[in-house]
Amino acid sequence: MSNITALADRSNSAAPRPGHLRPLPPLVPAQPAPEAKSTAAPRGFALYVGLDELKAAADGVSLPAVVEALRRTLAELAPSAETYAAVALAPQQAGGRDVDVVRLALHEPGAVARTKAQAEEQEEAARGVVVDISRKRVVIDGETAALTFKEFELLQYLVLREGRTIERAELVGSLWDANDADAPGERTIDVHVRRLRSKLGAFQDIVRTVRGVGYRFDRHADVAVRYGTGAPSPDRF
Repeated sequence: MSNITALADRSNSAAPRPGHLRPLPPLVPAQPAPEAKSTAAPRGFALYVGLDELKAAADGVSLPAVVEALRRTLAELAPSAETYAAVALAPQQAGGRDVDVVRLALHEPGAVARTKAQAEEQEEAARGVVVDISRKRVVIDGETAALTFKEFELLQYLVLREGRTIERAELVGSLWDANDADAPGERTIDVHVRRLRSKLGAFQDIVRTVRGVGYRFDRHADVAVRYGTGAPSPDRF
């Protein structure tokens, strides 16, 4: 059992005569625009404490004693403050950090949103292929594909340029240094693509061959791409 303590309180001018110059008006510093006032005002705060009964006992204290100590401290600092304490009950097998378990058990919005996103990601990965650009991995039916660094770079290059057919020469020139002894030729790049496809299994058709030109990323219903927080390639759109 974990504990959370939420502490809350409560101008027109005349035209110049011909042959005369009108003096310029003195410069007046521009006044900054008044700042918009917020419609919301802080009224208190919530403090999440991740501590189960066994850990508290090992420290020689109980959960009620911790709560009372926090209340006494607050009463000394801000006698007019109001407090509210709640105990979060979570399954014994609940994993993760104590404070995260507490936040989720008490339905803290951020924790709920993250858990929902993780569940959707797992469900998505379990039924198809996920190309995770941010984590540099490919997940197929819930399992991480054993792609080499260069194989992922090859797939990523195509994914970030979705909708374009990439010529073999561009793939070689962009993914290998000119002085790289292992750099493939325009024809041997096909070998790398074939190895990549073999590791994509039933989803190998996401790397489509455009005869006589090159390759293209072909998205379909079972394919998801996660770009992460970074901006995608500028030529993706």
